[in-house]
Amino acid sequence: MNIHNILVAGSYEKEFQEQLPAKTPQSFRFKQVDDITEEDLSWADAYVGSKPCRGFRLDDMKWVHSFNAGVNNYLEIDGWEEHEILLTRTVCSFGKRISEYCLSYVLRDLQDHHYFEGKQREKKWAPKTPQMMKDQTIVIYGTGEIGQEAAKVFSSFGSAVYGVSQSGKPKEYFKRVVKTSSASTLAARADWIISTLPLTKETSKLFNREFFSHLNGAVFINVGRGHTVDEQSLIEALNSKKVRYAVLDVLETEPLPETSELWGRDDIIITPHISAVTELNEAISCFLDTLKRIENNDAIPNRVDFLKGY
Repeated sequence: MNIHNILVAGSYEKEFQEQLPAKTPQSFRFKQVDDITEEDLSWADAYVGSKPCRGFRLDDMKWVHSFNAGVNNYLEIDGWEEHEILLTRTVCSFGKRISEYCLSYVLRDLQDHHYFEGKQREKKWAPKTPQMMKDQTIVIYGTGEIGQEAAKVFSSFGSAVYGVSQSGKPKEYFKRVVKTSSASTLAARADWIISTLPLTKETSKLFNREFFSHLNGAVFINVGRGHTVDEQSLIEALNSKKVRYAVLDVLETEPLPETSELWGRDDIIITPHISAVTELNEAISCFLDTLKRIENNDAIPNRVDFLKGY
């Protein structure tokens, strides 16, 4: 594939120049996403950005690269396979960042931070033995790069880590991986459920009333996509104690409206989609590595599988 004209959705010329080789055969055009015109799209045979611009079309494109790990906003556009367009996504430190995010909340819970903070305010000396990671059963939905990195971290502490995926294919760092369709028994044994799932037709509202009915007081952490969760079903599961509490970094509507009842619940922790912030320098580095692979006809590990949706 020969790439000549690359349209970058964002005023990132300085950051790109810091990483671009001294001589590059491609021409770059940098435009804010809202300022991109039909002429820009006609000029480009490659598009780079976090989201499609207004009026985005595939007719003249050969390659689209997402600055994010998730590509559901691009896949809402029809015609990828028909036009034989390459779609790639950013793969960088997301796995490490998300693993540390999840680990922080697990340790916060096991070490009883909230309890001891309360006793300090009360000026009470009230010993309580913390729990240990080795005694925890953790079920991770999604066994790709992010899920596998999380499994690596938790298994290093001795936790029993299980995976759930569409294929059920064994992966390193998981004691066992099962198919989504047969995960209910496993979920029932979990102390922690962690979702790293992308949004696809199969994962949309996967965490629904039926799913939560199998849990027995697990903590639910979502660092994947908000639309994989039926939020009303989650609220019902919290009310019935099927879920002990939830940590939500992603939600159905972002930013979360002030009117949402999720804000006021003591059994929900909300963070504003920060578990895997894309650092621009990392995203550019991934893009340039992908461009080099395209030029050399090398394997492209971050290529999106349109059937899977990631």
